[in-house]
Amino acid sequence: MTRTLRRAAVLCVAALVLAGGFGLSRAAAAAAPFRRERPAVLHEPGPGSLAVDLPLLVGSAPFHVETWPGPRGGMPRWVARGGLRDLRLYDTLGHEVPYLLIEPPAAEPEWRQAQTLLPIPETKTTSGFEADLGAATTVDRLRVEGLPAPFLKRLAGDGSGDRERWTRLAPEATLFDLPDSGLRQLEIQFPPGLFRFLRVTWNDASSARVPLPAGATARTVRADAPARPALSASVVFARRASEPGTSRFRLRLPAPSLPVVALRLDVGGGNLLRRARVSESRLAGDGAAPFPLGEATLRRAVHDVLVAEEVRIPIAPPTTAELDVEVDDGDNPPLDLKAAEVELAELPWIYVEVAEASSLVARWGQTGLDAPRYDLESVRARAAQSPAPPAGTWGEAAPASAETGPSDALTALPAAGPSLDTRAFRYLRTLRGGPPGLVAVPLDAAILAHSAGRLRGDFADLRVVDASDRQLPYLLDRRAEPLLVKLPPAVPARETVARFGADTSVYRLQLPYASLPPSRLVLRTSARVFDREVRVLVEPSPGERRTRDAARTVASATWRHAEPDTAASALTLSLPTLASAEILVAIFEGDNPPLPLAAPELLLPSWHVRLFRGAPGELRVLYGQSRLAAPRYDLALLAPTVLASPALETALSPEQEATLSESVILRPAAFWTLMVAAVVVLLGLIAHLVRNQGA
Repeated sequence: MTRTLRRAAVLCVAALVLAGGFGLSRAAAAAAPFRRERPAVLHEPGPGSLAVDLPLLVGSAPFHVETWPGPRGGMPRWVARGGLRDLRLYDTLGHEVPYLLIEPPAAEPEWRQAQTLLPIPETKTTSGFEADLGAATTVDRLRVEGLPAPFLKRLAGDGSGDRERWTRLAPEATLFDLPDSGLRQLEIQFPPGLFRFLRVTWNDASSARVPLPAGATARTVRADAPARPALSASVVFARRASEPGTSRFRLRLPAPSLPVVALRLDVGGGNLLRRARVSESRLAGDGAAPFPLGEATLRRAVHDVLVAEEVRIPIAPPTTAELDVEVDDGDNPPLDLKAAEVELAELPWIYVEVAEASSLVARWGQTGLDAPRYDLESVRARAAQSPAPPAGTWGEAAPASAETGPSDALTALPAAGPSLDTRAFRYLRTLRGGPPGLVAVPLDAAILAHSAGRLRGDFADLRVVDASDRQLPYLLDRRAEPLLVKLPPAVPARETVARFGADTSVYRLQLPYASLPPSRLVLRTSARVFDREVRVLVEPSPGERRTRDAARTVASATWRHAEPDTAASALTLSLPTLASAEILVAIFEGDNPPLPLAAPELLLPSWHVRLFRGAPGELRVLYGQSRLAAPRYDLALLAPTVLASPALETALSPEQEATLSESVILRPAAFWTLMVAAVVVLLGLIAHLVRNQGA
């Protein structure tokens, strides 16, 4: 065989191997398992529909949210599009069943003006009116117009097709227009139904009667839009540490990247007027930082037994499964949050055709799967414009197989890096073993005091290693909430009375460490009526006593309260980075008794480290190496995945300082001592050689 033929044969074999490999890779991709599944039942043959609900959104390809203009003078619409690309339907034999995702109609629902408004017979406690739409119409909302403000009224709503048989639509609703409180609600919502007459019965037992409104309009429901209410879901929450005058909460969503457009809070108490902000962690530089999603003013006005409120916060769709809510309490008690729920954008619905009533299985959660393309696409226009087909029912969603483990995105996280010489670090901590997965490690006061990069906020010398001293990549996550450290009770400083005077109370406070980053000191008292000047001072160090003998003031404020019936607000003082771990608090009492002080608190910046634990062994956290540059990990490229996935929060063991043999290269004193000794020895040798040559 000639050389040319042999070369051609080799090329052919290589091409066949590559083609086979490509085919195998495609087959492997096609065989990638679905992660979630649930049964569905279509009760009638022919066209049918299935709702896109919250369980279907968990773990599926996410939607993006588009903002569509709403009715004139009304709120815009938020519509979810482009999601569920990985959804597949199968029959009982395992055959794929075609389907279509029908998006909400672009046209805004029409509002039908009532042709006549007639008052209903009054009683001692009720009055109201009937609205005639002129013809039976499918409606789901009634808007009342032209009532003079201010008013706040409870009501009941009914609907009828013939004025003989009435259906209770809204057993108890409230309409209000309170300009002074910034509250307005003029629409009554109810389940869609075919009605010609709508009746509003005002409850006059605890409020004045209102006149006949100038008009009323009802919102019609399109025949091609299945009658499904806006989707919402309750979420769990936990109160977080916070500074005085602020309430903070962490909300856990059912899944990341949900098409959430608003947050609604259930708040206890009476009248309410507080500003609230919502944020989440997103990539910023080489780490993560709070990213604002939305803000609003929570309002509530209480008039006897009547309540008007607006506790909804519009937000941009989040990318993670955790939301942080910050509420400005002002001089009020902390916000009494009872419950929270999220509102989702308008979602599409699933159109499917079956030859007979049957059971299906929906599967989703396969990474990288494109949206399907079926011949059923040819009837999309007809399916979208015809009356909504009969609705099927869903069963419970569950993992698709018992072998379902961490998501593909998590298993693709970077593995441990090269080995590290741990002897160069002054401090070490241990992180006890646990199951594989994402771990969130709070950085405590010890790290904030001893890490070389603490003041820059990059923690350049912080490293995480496994049992083999291999580096584990991590993502630095700055939190909006403070790190709260409870301090020991203040101790009277008797020896300083002569310096400050008998009319001043002086206390010594012990901070956890010196050289902490800028922080805030929180003081509380049980006194109710007082007016004091408060100063925070630092005494000079032994090296400073030659040039400065008096204590230096680092913070000061006036603390005043004049309400005998309410507790005094806490005093917050901003502290700079201090070289000493001991401070003085001086309170000018004047001719009054000393102000009683509760145990103080220190508020520090809050940081977490997120990392992926691949093995159940113990990990170590190292720091205290001033010559290291900040690490650069490939993990930052996967920050959205790392931040979106739930992480187990784990605390570190107490700080340990390395022995001298392990950390001598880091200690400046030891380094310069060795250098001076080496220079002395070298000079001695040179002098000895010079003397020998002279002799």
